[in-house]
Amino acid sequence: MPERRADIRNVAIIAHVDHGKTTIVDALLKQSRIFRENEQVGELILDSNPLEREKGITIMAKNAAIEHAGVRINIIDTPGHADFGGEVERVLNMADGCLLVVDAAEGPMPQTRFVLRKALELGLHPVVVINKIDRPNARPAEVLELTSDLFLELATHDYQLEFPVIYASARDGYAGTTPDIRSGDMSPLFRAILDHIPAPECDASAPFRMLVTSLLYDSYRGRIAVGRIRDGAVRPGMPIQRFAHDGAVSAFRVGQVFGFRGLDRVELESAEAGDIVAITGVPDVLIGETLAAPEVTEPLPAIALEPPAVKMTFRVNDSPFAGRDGQFVTSRQLRERLFREVETNIALRVEEGDSPDQFIVSGRGELHLAILVETMRREGYEFAVTRPEVILRDGPAGREEPFERLYIEAPESATGFLIEALSGRKAQMVGMHSGEDGRVRFEFDIPTRGLIGFRDAFVTGTAGEGIMNTEYLGYRPWAGDISRHRSGALVASETGTALAYGIAAAQERGILFISPGDEVYVGMVVGLHSRDNDLDVNVCRAKHLTNIRSSTSDIAVKLVPPQPPSLEQALTLIAPDEMVEVTPKAIRIRKAELNPALRAKEARKAKYAALEAGRSG
Repeated sequence: MPERRADIRNVAIIAHVDHGKTTIVDALLKQSRIFRENEQVGELILDSNPLEREKGITIMAKNAAIEHAGVRINIIDTPGHADFGGEVERVLNMADGCLLVVDAAEGPMPQTRFVLRKALELGLHPVVVINKIDRPNARPAEVLELTSDLFLELATHDYQLEFPVIYASARDGYAGTTPDIRSGDMSPLFRAILDHIPAPECDASAPFRMLVTSLLYDSYRGRIAVGRIRDGAVRPGMPIQRFAHDGAVSAFRVGQVFGFRGLDRVELESAEAGDIVAITGVPDVLIGETLAAPEVTEPLPAIALEPPAVKMTFRVNDSPFAGRDGQFVTSRQLRERLFREVETNIALRVEEGDSPDQFIVSGRGELHLAILVETMRREGYEFAVTRPEVILRDGPAGREEPFERLYIEAPESATGFLIEALSGRKAQMVGMHSGEDGRVRFEFDIPTRGLIGFRDAFVTGTAGEGIMNTEYLGYRPWAGDISRHRSGALVASETGTALAYGIAAAQERGILFISPGDEVYVGMVVGLHSRDNDLDVNVCRAKHLTNIRSSTSDIAVKLVPPQPPSLEQALTLIAPDEMVEVTPKAIRIRKAELNPALRAKEARKAKYAALEAGRSG
């Protein structure tokens, strides 16, 4: 008979980006006394990935465990960005309840809605934490009302509407049940977890079953399967079977069983239903597969995921500078790395391209793919990628494309810019509200392809004072053609080292990405032209010496500071005939066809085809 284990709570922490979710985990870990008094642990303890610390977001879900009042609380830290929804969907399967962290000033945000909807659909019991209560502009009463409205819209069970509310300042390490709290510790939050989040329901007498929701890797032990034991018990050396995605069933023997204690894994002699464990001994196990006792005949239900919406092509770098910086440069190495990523990043898809050195990678959004590119670059990989583009499909009414709900908060002075810019991207306004603070809040339904490249224009158009967030809506009928205007490119016509004299001449034609001393090659995009057409420029040109003196010969060349794009900017800036060359030391934009004569020939062909199409039309 199923029963509840009173000594365990499995809790997921969900929130919008930068609402203090990881800081709350820090406070809980520190106040649970899992660290020594003299141990220096720093901040954002669970954000161990350098990219997570740099960008201030959680990318990979992580596990930790703390002890309080004789109860082990398994904490599952989840990403807050919708592009990493695949991480959220799989790890929520391990939890019985969730802490919803909401900023006391900003209130619930679009990605709060996304993650909360997933949690409530799984029947999790919520505890609401209104964080940053000490902010000068905190509005806890209004935020609580907005949060209650969100629950009324998303809740799937009546008990989910009866959530407890905790007010906290995670940075200062205190929490309470009233909004005027300004001191203390996190004890009220610990009590809310124990009182309102149910113990896991399990059947210890049933055969062992566990759904693999995460993978770890150890150079000595190999692949390690992480998941919550649904039924029965597991111990080292016991026989188990693996139900693979393709339906195949294979037999194995458990190697080691680990539990989580604080941030560490500790080896266990056995683990029972309700425990979150890591198991070795199944070398090729994948996320979403079931590990079970030999007498089990059916696997656990697989994790359902929303399909990818954006794709881009990865290919081997074939520029003249190929192989200078990277440790992994071949198509075999690139292929192995991408297909290895799919094993743990289950929201990602990888397909073979048109040639052996090309691979089509699909993900949730621009950020999802950009993080993969940056991660591989830091690992020593060298490759080239194309511009992100949306994945289309055929629906009942014809061609369909992914749509998103765009939420914008900006100064009233930016209203005209926003409406004009978004209407050109096929966005439809579905809501508008003017606040007393001189700011306007918009809601638009917009095709995902209309958002590609919009973020930079948004920052410029709102003078950096705007906030934008998105929520995935699914596929809808094709919205029509979107005219994308970008200036032409300044393309290097010589291979060599850029010199001040050549750059000074080129900067009169547009905005440059390079500085004197940078190496360039033929076909590399060194800047943006002030006009619509591409222009070849020789930035390697030196000033010729003569024996004629000039009264102005000693005047130094004045150079405009370059504006090199970041990786995210480069991915959305490039034209269809361009790529981004990614190496551990450099990010360069280049033409897909480096030969200027062949590029000119293709341009003439395209122009002729357009004229013929106009005549026939």
